[in-house]
Amino acid sequence: MSSSNRNFWPPKDNGKGQRRAPPQGGGALRACDHEGCAEQADYRAPKSRDSLNEYYWFCLDHVRAYNASWNFYEGMSADEIENLLRNDVTWDRPTWPMGQRTGGGFRFDASKIKDGFGVFGEEFGEAMHQKAPDTAELVAMREMNLTAPLSVEVVRARYKELCKLHHPDTNGGDKEAEERFKRIGQAYKTLMESLV
Repeated sequence: MSSSNRNFWPPKDNGKGQRRAPPQGGGALRACDHEGCAEQADYRAPKSRDSLNEYYWFCLDHVRAYNASWNFYEGMSADEIENLLRNDVTWDRPTWPMGQRTGGGFRFDASKIKDGFGVFGEEFGEAMHQKAPDTAELVAMREMNLTAPLSVEVVRARYKELCKLHHPDTNGGDKEAEERFKRIGQAYKTLMESLV
């Protein structure tokens, strides 16, 4: 790498508030690309959004003016800007949910991971396939035949409906209906405590 190469933009000052001296070696100084300016051009600016690797070269005053008027998103619609920003998050690479790929039909399977050093434990693959234990709220929802999302009004309405259906007096003292009625009461209490 020659001493005339510059790796950082803009050039740093020499500690006295002045710009760094031009590189030695007899190289010609670059003139500012602004019309009518003969100052030394130390600062580069992209020519357009479509050609970010092609530059204008400006002096400090003109690069400041250029940067103040530069608008990368000029001429783009709101949807185009949103799409560009979303693609920039993933460096313009395609993404998909974990365990899915387009075309290949690949699904993540923990049992296929070879864990020769036991980093994940002996039962790593089996543990991935085990069902999570049910919470009290899930059991109560299943008992009352409800699905999320729940509200207090929905739970109350379903409770009244099930009480009328399974009350022991309406079922002629049936023990099975009585047990179901008790389970419904407990489920109602559990759900109301979680909602309120």
